Amino acid sequence: MTRVLAPDEAGIAEAAALLRAGRLVAFGTETVFGLGADATNARAVAAIFAAKFRPRFNPLICHFASAEAAFAHVVATPVARRLADFFWPGPLSLVLRRRAGTQIDLLVSAGLDTLAVRVPAHGAARALLAAAGVPVAAPSANRSGAVSPTTAAHVLADLGGGIDAVLDGGPADVGLESTVLDLTGEPVLLRAGGVSADALEAVIGKVRRGGAPASHNGLRSPGLLASHYAPGLPMRLNATMAGPDEALLAFGPAPAGAGATWNLSPRGDLTEAASRLFAGLRALDEAGSRLGLARIAAMAVPREGLGEAINDRLTRAAAPRA
Repeated sequence: MTRVLAPDEAGIAEAAALLRAGRLVAFGTETVFGLGADATNARAVAAIFAAKFRPRFNPLICHFASAEAAFAHVVATPVARRLADFFWPGPLSLVLRRRAGTQIDLLVSAGLDTLAVRVPAHGAARALLAAAGVPVAAPSANRSGAVSPTTAAHVLADLGGGIDAVLDGGPADVGLESTVLDLTGEPVLLRAGGVSADALEAVIGKVRRGGAPASHNGLRSPGLLASHYAPGLPMRLNATMAGPDEALLAFGPAPAGAGATWNLSPRGDLTEAASRLFAGLRALDEAGSRLGLARIAAMAVPREGLGEAINDRLTRAAAPRA
């Protein structure tokens, strides 16, 4: 049963406690309702994808109560700080490099070295973020592919029973997702939204339109290249065993004999596997390079539910390198 919480002190405190406990809480912002989880909790983040039936691990936006809180987790450029001064709190998300040492889980950024961050212009949302005391990853609170929700009723109709609570701060004012701007190089508009490109250009000058950057090194959005999310070592898929010269990415009972092993989920739990995927690829890549192993062998993962997203990432990681 999904609880509907009022945006008063008691409701905000309860919603914040649920987030800290690793539960899912939808909450209103000025753009649309977001489906929030503790961004430092890998299993909680994976639960977002499961609740939304999200077919791919697309990067999620992290929400913060202030610019200072957001910039503690990313490398803030002078352009980012200028935009924050003008548009935060507000419907603008900035893609920046992850700061070394951030505890935000890799699943939030789909294994990329960047994070999308924003400070919402909604009093109850910022009060929740401040009370939770953790970065909150939050895509729109609807099933993947459905119309984005702008009221608590929309959330309940789409996700009711599948999440723990909705903090009902009233209908969204903007009713359109945030603008997403990549600032890892020249400013690139990845998604149009609540702040127009013209408004951005009035503050920082030229903004390139047309989606994600074209070059492989500049790519900040997943799903645009066949070979992506790839570790340094080559990979083979659907392995039933692994030799001593291989690192094994296991799922379920793991066969012996590999030079190194990372088990996504010994009990075969897809949510657990999703939460450990990117960390596992990095760990095996590091161990394999250190031990002189030839490749990573990945065991088969079922394709239902979150398994579809896991298999999508594994297929891309194993694709021929450009």
